[in-house]
Amino acid sequence: MSDKPPIGLSPRERQIMDVVYRRGSATVQEVLEEMPDPPSYSAVRATMRVLEEKGRLRHKEEGRKYVYHPAVAPERARKSALQHIVKTFFGGSAEQAAVALLRMSDTGLAQAELERLAARIEEARKEGR
Repeated sequence: MSDKPPIGLSPRERQIMDVVYRRGSATVQEVLEEMPDPPSYSAVRATMRVLEEKGRLRHKEEGRKYVYHPAVAPERARKSALQHIVKTFFGGSAEQAAVALLRMSDTGLAQAELERLAARIEEARKEGR
């Protein structure tokens, strides 16, 4: 199983991967239905085949349809993408990344969320992370 972040993918490939990750699995038709300004069915099918060749997708045959699944588990993909973002945009500082998330206006945290976050920080401190 590959642990590659979505770096190096075309914008269209990233759109397709976003749909597949969001849904957990998807057929070409399902991807088409969720894409903004979608290309043709055959273009999406060909791109999904390319993503499979790149090791990003896998498929299972269900009747006459191919159902595509991410080749990398969502948790591993999240971790890899976050590591890349923290390294690239925050100089490797998890603190700076966390502060940036907290400052985003659309991520107002409820008191319960802040308390859970504080508890996780305390857990990490006890574990030496």
